Amino acid sequence: MSDDLRNHAPAADRNKEAILAVLRKVLPPSGEVLEIASGTGQHIAHFAENLPALSFQPSEPDVGQHTSIHAWATQVSATNVRAPIALDVIAGPWPEIRVDAVLSANMIHIAPWAATPALMQGAARILRPGGVLVLYGPYLRDGHETAPSNLAFDADLKARNPSWGLRRLEDVEAEANKAGFELERVEEMPANNLTVVFRKS
Repeated sequence: MSDDLRNHAPAADRNKEAILAVLRKVLPPSGEVLEIASGTGQHIAHFAENLPALSFQPSEPDVGQHTSIHAWATQVSATNVRAPIALDVIAGPWPEIRVDAVLSANMIHIAPWAATPALMQGAARILRPGGVLVLYGPYLRDGHETAPSNLAFDADLKARNPSWGLRRLEDVEAEANKAGFELERVEEMPANNLTVVFRKS
């Protein structure tokens, strides 16, 4: 019987370096970062280990993952990761904190559409002026052919839950604009994903 309390998502290992490369470009040299839907904790542990001047707050509505998040941070000796909090972006409650960046990977397509405006509005409330909201995942884009793998993934998500599915980047941007964000950059990522960076006006 293993005493390793870390859960493992293979996709997180595959994309963590590519996401980190974007974070190095857009995050401030120091400050506070909130991650939404931290999942297993692999991402936040990797980012914290490689960006030691930043302080990371993981959040995950599934409290069963909190032990894994803590275990990943401990495994990489990341002392700049706080204890995870339970946060459902729609139901709340959002923490009473001020942060310099909000990160969310692979969340908005595995949630009802209502999670997207809730994420934008919640992030806008806690981000300091000039702060960044960084989203990673697959998207549909007007004028861009959707990769067959993403079309298959979209169909699979909708079969599992009709309220899930890949979101149009233009719809996501519209919700961000309503919440006071401007689109700063869209980075092409491996496996037909995007990292989308919004800046708080």
